[in-house]
Amino acid sequence: MRPIYYDTETTGVRPGKDRVIELAAFDPVLNKTFCSLVNPQCPIPDESTKICHINDDMVKDAPLFGDLADQFITFCEGETVLIAHNNDSFDQLFLIDEFQRIGRKLPPWRFIDSLKWARKYRNDLPRHNLQFLREVYQIEANQAHRALDDVVVLHQIFSRMIDDLPFNTVIDLLNGPFEITRMPFGKHQGKNLADVPKDYVEWLDSSGALDKKDNAPLREGFVKLGILREKK
Repeated sequence: MRPIYYDTETTGVRPGKDRVIELAAFDPVLNKTFCSLVNPQCPIPDESTKICHINDDMVKDAPLFGDLADQFITFCEGETVLIAHNNDSFDQLFLIDEFQRIGRKLPPWRFIDSLKWARKYRNDLPRHNLQFLREVYQIEANQAHRALDDVVVLHQIFSRMIDDLPFNTVIDLLNGPFEITRMPFGKHQGKNLADVPKDYVEWLDSSGALDKKDNAPLREGFVKLGILREKK
């Protein structure tokens, strides 16, 4: 199975509403890269430009996603697995949405979320964002939040995290039991779950944040600690 590391930059954080404005990928086996700005056919909010440094002028003459889809599919052809940091809650959802917009289904690629791997197997760390992991693994700084730069850094980080594990094994391990011991997000990120204030946990619960599929292990952790009751 050949890994393809990929990343998207977008107009916002809401799949289904926001649009992809840059798509990049790196194939370390064939030593090939794919990178293109994407015309989202809508204005890019200032807050997004501040993060990714992509503005309306940069994408006005860029191809539409539909014009890039076949090129990206060709780049990822074969027995491949696509790897992104926060894949399951972000990048893959944006890919699915962009393919739907052009009337096509996402190809039957396999995916790995490197953020989930970091949270599961590096729960000794207080944070798991890409730039923090870059510092932990002493990887040279890059132009953060530009897609191709993030992809190359992700390859270096994830290669070290999984060592020589086959990707099929990585997928199986990610699908296995998942225990969270530290708060993965929010203002108490990095704290041991037992040290997160009860009123904050109850607020998360009442807001519905802990009902999301990705946060099921977090809810389970609070239940085990007696901070929350198990839902019937």
